[in-house]
Amino acid sequence: MRLIQHKKEAYWFYRYLSIFYDKLVNPLFWTKRMRDEALELGQLEQDGLKIIDVGSGTGFTTEGIVRLASAERVTCVDQSPHQMAKAKKKAVLQGCTFQLGDAENIPFGTDEFDRYVSAGSIEYWPNPQQGINEAYRVVKPGGIALMIGPLEPENAIARFMANTWMLFPKEEEYMHWFREAGFQDIRVRYVKPHWVTGRGEYGIAISGVKPRAGLPPAAAPAPAGDAEEKMTAGRWLQLAGRVLIGSLAGFVFIPAALFGYLRRAFNGQQEVPEEYRERLNGYQVTALAVIVLIIGLAIYLI
Repeated sequence: MRLIQHKKEAYWFYRYLSIFYDKLVNPLFWTKRMRDEALELGQLEQDGLKIIDVGSGTGFTTEGIVRLASAERVTCVDQSPHQMAKAKKKAVLQGCTFQLGDAENIPFGTDEFDRYVSAGSIEYWPNPQQGINEAYRVVKPGGIALMIGPLEPENAIARFMANTWMLFPKEEEYMHWFREAGFQDIRVRYVKPHWVTGRGEYGIAISGVKPRAGLPPAAAPAPAGDAEEKMTAGRWLQLAGRVLIGSLAGFVFIPAALFGYLRRAFNGQQEVPEEYRERLNGYQVTALAVIVLIIGLAIYLI
């Protein structure tokens, strides 16, 4: 299991990441254009849809959902109270329902929602098949589940760092999990930020239709939550080490993204609508300056 691919580790990772997630991290890796293109697969425009956003975090994806659907009919589920607190403060999300909960054991009934959306959450699931089984369970027959997540990088170094950090599935794994859960009419769309170049795909949006009411064909009992895990002194030390090393592995991607933005800052967006043009904000420029300063100091000292 990857260092942050565990509910308790993810909880503490986001306890601190939530402080600057919306300003520094999210705009680099999960942009408005990516979000809105991915959400098209969910067919959210129909009137009266009841929608659940699982792993809703600070509400960035939910902001895209409520552009297409009534906030009063959107339920946000996340295990992190710190991320959820950020979402609750956003004006456009005031009508949403917020519920702390586990993506692998969703605290709602079977056949309850017309649409299921989950973006940037599967990376932390210890049991992805169980999470997608839960997506199937809570959706009504004829409803659509939409999963948005990263793909395993092609580059060997990036792949090693990604798989040290958290779950970066292969496309065939997403397809397998959806088929095993019982979804039909499975569709795929690829998404990536402007700065990503090179071989391979970056992220995937995958949707499926629930053909009939009830549980997944091969449903298993939902696992016990990690909240019940006994935290001994050794487990706390393990948790601290995994969060620290996992966070360092994850933050390696930030300078790579920042330099990628800088490299492509003056080309390739002429045809992009103004709303979706990707630019570094003040927080990211400051982070880039600090990184350059650290690299310069390291070179000087060597």
